[in-house]
Amino acid sequence: MSEAVRIQGGSVLAGGAFVETTLTIEDGRIAALGANTHKGRTLDAQGLYVLPGIVDIHGDAFERQLMPRPGVHFPAAMGLKDSDRQAIANGITTVFHGVTASWEPGLRSIDNARAIVTAVEDLKDNLAADTRLHLRYEAFNLDAEAEVADWLAARRIDMLGFNDHMIWENTPPRVRKLSQMAERAGLSPEDFTALVERLRGRAEEVPAATERLAAAARAGGVPTLSHDDMSPEQRRWFRARDCRVAEFPTTIETAEEATAAGDDIVLGAPNVVRGGSHVGWINAADMIARGFCTVLASDYYYPAPLLAAFRLAADGIAPLTQAWTYVAASAARAARLNDRGTLTPGLRADLIVVDGSSLATPNVVATLVQGRIVHLTEPDRLH
Repeated sequence: MSEAVRIQGGSVLAGGAFVETTLTIEDGRIAALGANTHKGRTLDAQGLYVLPGIVDIHGDAFERQLMPRPGVHFPAAMGLKDSDRQAIANGITTVFHGVTASWEPGLRSIDNARAIVTAVEDLKDNLAADTRLHLRYEAFNLDAEAEVADWLAARRIDMLGFNDHMIWENTPPRVRKLSQMAERAGLSPEDFTALVERLRGRAEEVPAATERLAAAARAGGVPTLSHDDMSPEQRRWFRARDCRVAEFPTTIETAEEATAAGDDIVLGAPNVVRGGSHVGWINAADMIARGFCTVLASDYYYPAPLLAAFRLAADGIAPLTQAWTYVAASAARAARLNDRGTLTPGLRADLIVVDGSSLATPNVVATLVQGRIVHLTEPDRLH
């Protein structure tokens, strides 16, 4: 069990506002706000923000540790440990690795997904962040349906995303994407094209397989997400199957439809940090200003959630109290994790202490996961 800690002198985000108070942690949970009788160790947070830990429900930056260059592979355990260090240094206390189970061979294959699922199970008790799995199931990976259903029944995965990156149009962006995917899969463009053409012939099987997996997730209590919804009709189709999280909708109309129905909408934190989508789709900051976003995720860059929340505040789009809900409370809700996301007595003591003196470059001074200090850049603050 983690030791007792008192965080004193900081500006604590509690009840939707920042308050200068003391936060006490005991037995891995937030014991009290405001009490000052604790006899354990004290973390001096003078001049710093005390914030709920980031809940990152979609991040695949760990893939760079597994394959830093095309065709260059490292063991899953090695990559996961390095990714864990990156996550906690950037304030992520709950990390959902976006593991793709695709019809592609190579990095995103079902074989590699199987290895990562096993590695997370073997390692998670020794990782600093609470490490979970968001399985990104590719719709045309029909041969893997039964195995994924078994994983859902056994609760080996924590979220199920419905993805469809099949290549259809013979347009220049798609041609470039085909080349990139072929390189990642370790196939020649010709062999990759032949694989795509074979799978296209099974398109009629895809909707029923998706429905069966959605039902399996519902039965297992696993939340589901639809990825890259391209129309309100597509969002409604997934909602009818109890998929209430729209991940990276590609049009304003789709985001508006999701919002009207009370669905969660996940957008990329890098989109906010960079000032737009790297693939030319909707602008996340604009969607937030219009009320069409509830969650920001790291996507491909672990520092992005922290940076995005402060960027929204700096740009006057949302106060930090609101911006932080996108990376903490709302993200926890979308993942159905009711024991974290806010600094409330009785909840897990997952929190971070941040130097926000520069809104452009906030710095995580300390990260605590279930009350345990797992990252500290200014050790003189701990007494």
